[in-house]
Amino acid sequence: MQVVVRDNNIDQALKALKKKLQREGVFREMKLRRHYEKPSERRAREAAEAVRRARKVERKRMEREGF
Repeated sequence: MQVVVRDNNIDQALKALKKKLQREGVFREMKLRRHYEKPSERRAREAAEAVRRARKVERKRMEREGF
């Protein structure tokens, strides 16, 4: 990953780097890897995330159709 520093503006470059890391999911991955997660817990978490994503997609589809 690369961020360009322009005019020695470190704050702007740091902000861009954090935004890229957030978009890639690096912070979330680090949080998940802090502690061991049992395989059963991982499956349950992933299933819950899938349900949330599906509900969100359905909600947006209904919104577009005007319901």
